[in-house]
Amino acid sequence: MIDDLEQKDQHKRSRQPTETARPATIAAVLSPYVAGPRNGSEARDSEGKLEEAVGLARAIELDVRLAQSVPLRRVTPATLLGKGVVERIKAAVEEHGIGLVVVDDRLTPVQQRNLEKAWQAKVIDRTGLILEIFGARARTHEGRLQVELAALDYQRGRLVRSWTHLERQRGGFGFLGGPGESQIEIDRRLIGERIVRIKRDLEGVRKTRAVNRAGRKKARLPTVALVGYTNAGKSTLFNRLSGAAVMAKDLLFATLDPTMRSIKLPNGKDCVISDTVGFVSDLPTHLVAAFRATLEEVIEADLIVHVRDIAHPDTEQQRADVEQVLRDLGAFDEAAGRPLIEALNKIDALPPEQRSLLENRAATGAERARQYPVSALTGEGVDQLLEAIGAFLSHAGEAREVSVPLSDGATIAWLYRHGEVRSRRDEGETAWLTVALDEAAAAQFERRQAG
Repeated sequence: MIDDLEQKDQHKRSRQPTETARPATIAAVLSPYVAGPRNGSEARDSEGKLEEAVGLARAIELDVRLAQSVPLRRVTPATLLGKGVVERIKAAVEEHGIGLVVVDDRLTPVQQRNLEKAWQAKVIDRTGLILEIFGARARTHEGRLQVELAALDYQRGRLVRSWTHLERQRGGFGFLGGPGESQIEIDRRLIGERIVRIKRDLEGVRKTRAVNRAGRKKARLPTVALVGYTNAGKSTLFNRLSGAAVMAKDLLFATLDPTMRSIKLPNGKDCVISDTVGFVSDLPTHLVAAFRATLEEVIEADLIVHVRDIAHPDTEQQRADVEQVLRDLGAFDEAAGRPLIEALNKIDALPPEQRSLLENRAATGAERARQYPVSALTGEGVDQLLEAIGAFLSHAGEAREVSVPLSDGATIAWLYRHGEVRSRRDEGETAWLTVALDEAAAAQFERRQAG
């Protein structure tokens, strides 16, 4: 039976002055699930999965009237869902006047087309929904380029009817359609040419970021990247740490465009902290690829702080999802000198007994040096987190004296970039440096010397 959900309050999205408000699209959300492993990962809790899907739909102001977790005995190639389910949803669509059905799964182009014919309503899958959210959230030129690249790559392989130009859209990438929007038939050649142009522009973004990173390294400013599941409180914590005013709302994917700020740590040293786009389960691969220019800040960070919503009932699964994305990016690799610590956020939302247990475990348990309970909202535990960040960034191993020929300027420069040079004296044609290197940098230095 399809659950009737209360009609959510309508808010006006920020629009351009020339745009006029339109009624929210009436939508249904379906969350298919099967028992046991699927597509290489275990099925998530059906209720939590449905709740997240509804949250994603409401993030772009869809009026969700109906929601349902749909058990799958088997996958139907033509429609994904079984015939009985398709007929039942058709009746519900007609009864509630639904114009859009969100299927929280990956649909093939054929499945999407067949479901649209059966229900006489627009159908989008999880990837399409996430892209629509990203399209509505992107504010900077870089952010829009990255989302457009992901959307075009997604559309290029789909049998969809039309594509809407960016400048004629209300936000998003036209998967939802709408009155007054001019649409043209997708032309693969034009899309291909546009993808080439966007990639060229994003390559310029990557080069600019690389220059900025090189400048920070030259100034010996370490970088800390905040990562985490969407709506885990990264932006609120970022604002708390940096004193910035980044938009922080109880909304999925509230932050899309990354922000960086310089802060002073309790030990007196400076570092750069970056707020990044939130991750989500089943994040489309091509979306990660499109955002690589942004995510390179995570890859190159000296320290990664994983911000977790510890009060969320699915917090452990969210942790696994984020760590999987980090592994895919090659960022979750302590051997490469990028340690990771966890900020267990939203402790203010925990029951007293659960909070006490968490704090005791963090203080005395095996993961003591890795987990820090905090409340970005109230500021509790933030000072301890800052001290931990400073300690991790300052940990450079024991200092030792090394000798390098003055003619080998590249190695001398490398030591300044990757270590803490505490003293230097030049004698004849040799530079003697007292430098502290962490384990990974020390191993790299030994390889340079041996080579």
